Amino acid sequence: MRKPEPDGGFDIEGPGGLRDVRRFSHEAMATIFEVLAVHPDAGYAAQAAQAAFDLADRLERDLSRFLPNSDIGRINQLPPGASARVSPTTMECLVIARHVFDLTGGAFDVSIGTGLPSLDLDPDGFTVRATRSGVQVDLGGIGKGYAVDLMAELLEEWGLDRVLVHGGFSSVLGLEAPAGLDGWPLTLSDPCAPATVLVRLSGRQVALGASGVRKGDHIVDPRTGVPVRGRRAAWAVVPRPDAATGRRARTDEGPRLAAAAVADALATSFMLLEPRQIRALCEASPGLEAWVFTESKAGRTAQARLVRFGARRSAPRGVSRRRRRSTAG
Repeated sequence: MRKPEPDGGFDIEGPGGLRDVRRFSHEAMATIFEVLAVHPDAGYAAQAAQAAFDLADRLERDLSRFLPNSDIGRINQLPPGASARVSPTTMECLVIARHVFDLTGGAFDVSIGTGLPSLDLDPDGFTVRATRSGVQVDLGGIGKGYAVDLMAELLEEWGLDRVLVHGGFSSVLGLEAPAGLDGWPLTLSDPCAPATVLVRLSGRQVALGASGVRKGDHIVDPRTGVPVRGRRAAWAVVPRPDAATGRRARTDEGPRLAAAAVADALATSFMLLEPRQIRALCEASPGLEAWVFTESKAGRTAQARLVRFGARRSAPRGVSRRRRRSTAG
């Protein structure tokens, strides 16, 4: 298997120095998922990680737009007035996507401007009805984060709570940290120069999503059809709900923890929203934080600037910033 490379601007700082941490990798959804776990039994940890990877594979079969018989493939073929029955997980992912669409005024749109609101979602009946033709859903901006959420939940069911799960380093979820650490040691880096560390973080019970332009003009504003300009990267931090208040029994009827899915979607949105809109979202959502790495139109590094949104409070869980080195001039 190829060595994982940070494709979203996150990385784990000094993974070789994390004591007793076992690391497992798996290719899915056109990226590499990893599970980092602390457990005394290596064989048991490997079985748990494999169960999580099997779950990611099952999700890919439902959520991929490239498979004609997947849930999303069938939705994309619906004529006006027709419906498709989907899995509970596909429905939940679509509901989350629609929620972030509304929250961001369409800046995050899994239909890329083809008409997400024209899909009627029935969460109780697990059906999607098309009210017009031409809607094309692509869950690439939220699917990895959603998979990370469900994988982490599954690992908890296996009794692994000191865990970090990521999908291509662009969707990250840290549960409890290894012994002796207040959180998983993470870095935010310039996607155009991965060796340039912008921020060092320590996070636990928190999800982090990243979006950037290292792969070219692949981020397009669905409201205008114009590729993003003036932003090199954006990151979103979403606290994981408390077990007592944010988690229901794991059934097909109840929602799963979705912090990584929301962080995934918001990071893309933060590449497009105006600063005042990002600030307003952070102020209205306790615990939500954002970093936006801006640049001049000429793309000169000396003029790049890292801007943080959202108040940080000292707390036993979440993200703390240990120190920062920015390329801002």
